[in-house]
Amino acid sequence: FRGEAVAEAKEGVEEVKDLKHYQEFHKELMGKYENLDILPLTAQGLALHTIIRDRVTARDDFVFYSNRIIRLLIEQALSKLPFVPSVVMTPTAVPFYGLDFRERVVGVSIMRAGDSMVAGLRSVAKGVRIGKVLIQRDEEDPQKRAHLSYVKLPGDIARRHVLLLDPMLATGGSAKLAIKELKRQGVAEDCITFVNVVTTPEGIDGLFKAYPKIKVVTSFVDPGMNDMKYILPGLGDFGDRYFGTEEDQHGRRTFTYH
Repeated sequence: FRGEAVAEAKEGVEEVKDLKHYQEFHKELMGKYENLDILPLTAQGLALHTIIRDRVTARDDFVFYSNRIIRLLIEQALSKLPFVPSVVMTPTAVPFYGLDFRERVVGVSIMRAGDSMVAGLRSVAKGVRIGKVLIQRDEEDPQKRAHLSYVKLPGDIARRHVLLLDPMLATGGSAKLAIKELKRQGVAEDCITFVNVVTTPEGIDGLFKAYPKIKVVTSFVDPGMNDMKYILPGLGDFGDRYFGTEEDQHGRRTFTYH
């Protein structure tokens, strides 16, 4: 079945995209947007994306390899936060001159798919607080317009740096609504980092036009979307594949994730 899937996927492909092609595309985009940070794409990183994009990848493998990418993204996002000088005394009674985080961090998940990134944040940020926003899209709308349905954030969020978590950024409608709510609750625009697995040039451009001071950390930029505003080549519905839901807005799947 995997061989048939690969053969079918090759039909209509105009040119083979290799590692260098993706690297150059990402470099061009980062040159255009000062606050865009795309993970350095290595052969290993491309291999991880190949696994999670394969439509026949079993769910446990999808979760495992997605978590690897998410962990790398979280580490990258944390490395971009401001630091201050710090001195500690070592067990040898000799001081060590290093750095300490300047700001406290809070994670905010755009439900449901964003919940998949919470464990990755908690694995590297001990005791981190987590907020939630639920944004629902109108799937009958060609533009997939969204509205805010639920918000639960820490009371001191205005004094923290926010890592906004959502694995997919297509048009950017959900992310923009979430950022609007964060700013309404007192979070400074330059204290928001949007952490994302796969995005598009249109989504990036729309996000920065609306909120030019935010930061975006992503692992891959796909070339575009179809008429239904689904990312192409994409990986399907991230939340559906990660959490094992059999049905979503795309209809019942013709194959099963075990």
